[in-house]
Amino acid sequence: MDDRKNTIAGWALFAGIIALGAALLTGEIFHDDDFDSCTAGDGYCPSYVADASVPTGDVEAEQPIAFYLAQGDATRGESQFAKCQACHAINQGGANGIGPGLYNTMGNPIAGHAGYSYSDALAGKGGNWDWDNMNEWLKKPSAFAPGTKMSFAGLPDPQDRADIMLYMNQMGSGIAIPPPPPPVSEDEAAAEDAAADGDAQTAEDTNVELNEDEVEGTGDAGGVDVPEAQ
Repeated sequence: MDDRKNTIAGWALFAGIIALGAALLTGEIFHDDDFDSCTAGDGYCPSYVADASVPTGDVEAEQPIAFYLAQGDATRGESQFAKCQACHAINQGGANGIGPGLYNTMGNPIAGHAGYSYSDALAGKGGNWDWDNMNEWLKKPSAFAPGTKMSFAGLPDPQDRADIMLYMNQMGSGIAIPPPPPPVSEDEAAAEDAAADGDAQTAEDTNVELNEDEVEGTGDAGGVDVPEAQ
């Protein structure tokens, strides 16, 4: 009986030693200092920390539609328009279907196609189908005109939208294409970086650290209601 107890105790002690050793090994491999170095940006950042800290799911900020129009392709847009043909005709003289005909749409009034019964949401929108309005409409119709009867979810890719608009513009419209936005010069980029660094420094300067004696209830006098050591 004693031998059995000794055996169980021995195995328990061995398991404890293994667990302790694993914890120490993990601490040696994955140092807290490694994470601090990556945060501080002092030039040392182990790959296992860097890989874990890479943000996922980041979406590049969308540029103005003129940026995508400058590199757009009406031929690609014609292929993209295949998604619209179930509801819309775009040829000259094409009849209204589930949706209105889209020939000569760009540049003309919103909800202005003759003979089609538009929703109140779109009919009351006002304005013309310029590049910005058409871009927002194709991006998400329900956001552009809440209450519209158009059930199409929209095109999330701005380049797809630009391509379709270029194709639509060829089909009876021919309005002027906006010039692409000017590229950001090196001086402008440096100025933006300097402004960002200045804002960060200002925020850092406002964080004033208090000395231990300046915080109520701390310092040599001890905490609140703490008796002096005898």
